[in-house]
Amino acid sequence: MGESAQTVRTICPYCGVGCGVEVATAGDSVIVRGDKSHPANLGRLCSKGAALPDTLSLDGRLLHPEVGGERVDWDTALDKVAGGIAGVIARHGPEAVAFYVSGQLLTEDYYVANKLMKGFLGSANIDTNSRLCMSSAVAGHQRALGADCVPGCYEDLELADLVVITGSNLAWCHPVIYQRIARAKRERPDMKVIVVDPRRTATCDIADLHLPLAPGSDVLLFNGLLNYLRRTDALDWSFLEEHTSGFAQALQSARDCAGSIPAVADGCGLPEQSVAEFFHWFARTQKTVTLFSQGVNQSSSGVDKVNAIINCHLATGRIGRPGMGPFSMTGQPNAMGGREVGGLANQLAAHRAFDDAAALERVAGFWRAADMARKPGLKAVDLFEAVADGRIRAVWIMATNPAVSLPDADRVREALRVCELVIVSDCERDTDTTACADILLPAAAWGEKEGTVTNSERRISRQRAFRDAPGEARPDWWIVSEVARRLGHTEAFGYESAAEIFREHAALSGLLNGGADRTGHDFDISALASISDEEYAALQPVQWPVTAARGKGVRGTARLFGDGRFPSASGKARFVAVRPRPPVHLPEGGFPLVLNTGRVRDHWHTLTRTGKAARLSVHTVEPYVEMHPADAAARGLDEAMIAEVRSHWGCMRARVKITSGQREGSVFVPMHWSDRFAARARVDALVNPVTDPVSGQPESKHTPVEVSRWQAAWYGFVLTREPLPWDIKDDADYRVRARADGAWRYEIAGSEAFDDPALRARALIGRGLSEDDKDEWVEYHDAAQGRYRAAHLHGGRLEACVFIESRPQLPAREWLLALFAEQSLDESSRMALLSGRPPGGQGDAGRIICSCFGVGLNTLREAIANEGLTTPEAIGAALRAGTNCGSCIPELKTLIAECKDQNAA
Repeated sequence: MGESAQTVRTICPYCGVGCGVEVATAGDSVIVRGDKSHPANLGRLCSKGAALPDTLSLDGRLLHPEVGGERVDWDTALDKVAGGIAGVIARHGPEAVAFYVSGQLLTEDYYVANKLMKGFLGSANIDTNSRLCMSSAVAGHQRALGADCVPGCYEDLELADLVVITGSNLAWCHPVIYQRIARAKRERPDMKVIVVDPRRTATCDIADLHLPLAPGSDVLLFNGLLNYLRRTDALDWSFLEEHTSGFAQALQSARDCAGSIPAVADGCGLPEQSVAEFFHWFARTQKTVTLFSQGVNQSSSGVDKVNAIINCHLATGRIGRPGMGPFSMTGQPNAMGGREVGGLANQLAAHRAFDDAAALERVAGFWRAADMARKPGLKAVDLFEAVADGRIRAVWIMATNPAVSLPDADRVREALRVCELVIVSDCERDTDTTACADILLPAAAWGEKEGTVTNSERRISRQRAFRDAPGEARPDWWIVSEVARRLGHTEAFGYESAAEIFREHAALSGLLNGGADRTGHDFDISALASISDEEYAALQPVQWPVTAARGKGVRGTARLFGDGRFPSASGKARFVAVRPRPPVHLPEGGFPLVLNTGRVRDHWHTLTRTGKAARLSVHTVEPYVEMHPADAAARGLDEAMIAEVRSHWGCMRARVKITSGQREGSVFVPMHWSDRFAARARVDALVNPVTDPVSGQPESKHTPVEVSRWQAAWYGFVLTREPLPWDIKDDADYRVRARADGAWRYEIAGSEAFDDPALRARALIGRGLSEDDKDEWVEYHDAAQGRYRAAHLHGGRLEACVFIESRPQLPAREWLLALFAEQSLDESSRMALLSGRPPGGQGDAGRIICSCFGVGLNTLREAIANEGLTTPEAIGAALRAGTNCGSCIPELKTLIAECKDQNAA
């Protein structure tokens, strides 16, 4: 970049790691790199963070307000929103209005939305998609510690001698933290890592022990550990007696259900030796961290699972000190910030609850609230159930896509379609949820807005703008404030900047959590309440609680509870007696498998951002159902077939993926695909909407399903320079689309045989075919083999190609996609085009393994074999693969092992 380049330090908008990034801009050019000065990532970025520049296009952006599908100005749209909300309240009361917000919002956005709903509309019906991923951790922290406080910091994961990773494919979902642990383990080989997960995932690559426990048996496992700690005298009696309560009841509950290692092993479906080894390592290792995430939280007994983990740390006094403690990894960039301001329906603000009468009055007085809510509102699943049955008549959805991401998603979508008033604030024009909206409000996106986010280690960081918002997009706090003013609350919502909102938020935290009534540590950033606009602009990452040191500015707090003081009424931590509760099953049979949902390596949520980046779509192109070989064989399923996955609530289609790393009796399906990117692939349409009775978090990891073969008459793919009309259902029952480098990729299949494959192919890709003599249509048809292939060239340049087979085994797409970069195909490429294979002498990189540097499977195999590469480091030196985010390192190790086995054979 030239001298005019500007660099802005900001925060990655993806997961809860909260990585710092440096964004360098010059004209239209944007370069993103990791911020080496940010303590969360120290310069590292994952594949998604590295590809952020690829997601900044305005393609698909919502740029102007719309009412009823028609563009309007902001005044008209805001008047419609305010008038609609006021009308519903006048007719049905404040409980008929709800907000559904998101961990994608900045803290300042969250604060203003929560204040409007709870302080001035008179209802607490504001909930967040963080309910779906972290609310069980919130409730578990509150029950055990007295407040929603993560005790430790990322450094503890590197200082620990034992890291237990449970309910998290950390290597794919939080790659930077995974790499920090992996590096620590390389530097200290005696460090142990245990992975507790029904699946063998990429995270197991660094595991000394993998426990593929039966789904839903987590409480039994950790209760067994608690009982073992008592039997082997591994308890910290001094800590127990001085700083905790309830131990006897928790221990008795553990003894009743998990009295021996054989009983635990049998109930968890694990070898006795593995259970014994886990218990022994935990008991003898003082510096132990247990890291948990959605695999623990997303359960109808998620809160009990969290408390079973915390119980073991309290029993050994391993909390709040370097290298030890329970550690909850949040899923979204600002799930923590949303919790701080009260973005959950059962929270008030600043980690206070509605049953705290004094806090309720303080908040009402601080806000000068016109109509303060006095009781908790509806949690996410219940909120949309209330939309469905008409109790909620107006819902405002901000920065999230519940028609895809909520359980029983078909019912959610139908509820939105019949709701009296649906308002959606979003960056994207076309999502499954915006399709149900009456009013669309264009929101500013990452890179266009100012504010703060809080990561999983309680670290507050500044998200900064580096470009202007396009069209008429505005920050969410501005949109909400403008509506509030039109509802008559001008004085309370007269904000002019995000800094002004932050100061108010900080002041409220001190009012509720500081002073003489504070019995321990809790959320308090009041030391930042008087910072100037300039100081806010320059705010450095800091962990709460934030204190003021005389003459030394402000300082954060890395760890909590190391002094044994907890923010409970007694000042002590509480053991919670928990018993295993099996996941909820329906009485009728027919669904013998267990569905588990989650993320893939390079995608995020419902693809609205990562779906724009070609390099993030090459590793996992399609939705898939991952199965154990025995389960697949019992159902007549082979690799790459298309299957139907059914539950009591819905049905989807996905490509079959067979692996022995999947536990027998269970299947895994990624959560990302929406109707914008795949037909009938919304896995949450299948998910059981049952929730944890305490947290309200859904059972996303355990839905009874059956998987059967979808009777495809043909399989195929289309590669095309220009996108096809997405509604091609008459041509393909199964269809998935993904961006490629300079092209579009469509995976397709149909249940009815082609009468005339050439005619159908032209219908698919020949829409732009003219009689121009520069147009050329080449094809190959073998009716006996059920094979048809065709290509459209214009002036010698490849415009599109279609490949159809009677079986799912088709040529690799990578070489064909590379041809779209050529201005004109040479003779050898033209001759080889319909074979799907490069001519002799030309390389085919193969399926992309390293997304960061675009290194393919064939390239890797060739280099490993020809150059004798025996370690991921050697591959990195030769090809750069694995040297950025490291997410592909487990796959690199697998390729090395395969090559070694082939040589040995």
